[in-house]
Amino acid sequence: MIAALKTFACVVFTPVHLKRTLLIAFAVGTWLNLFNHGDELLHGVMNAHLAIKLVLNYLTPFVVSNFGLLAHQRY
Repeated sequence: MIAALKTFACVVFTPVHLKRTLLIAFAVGTWLNLFNHGDELLHGVMNAHLAIKLVLNYLTPFVVSNFGLLAHQRY
């Protein structure tokens, strides 16, 4: 288990991989936020519930892109 976590951390935090997955998370998360919550953002509505949704819209593509990256690794 510890070896798997070390491998995970090594792959995810490699600068080239981290840059790519953060770029994916930014692009997809921004699109999701604008598409799903654009009207609320334009009207200045902000509360804790919306803030959590906005963060999750960035976190989800970051996690998915990392899983895809890990799936292609050879151990």
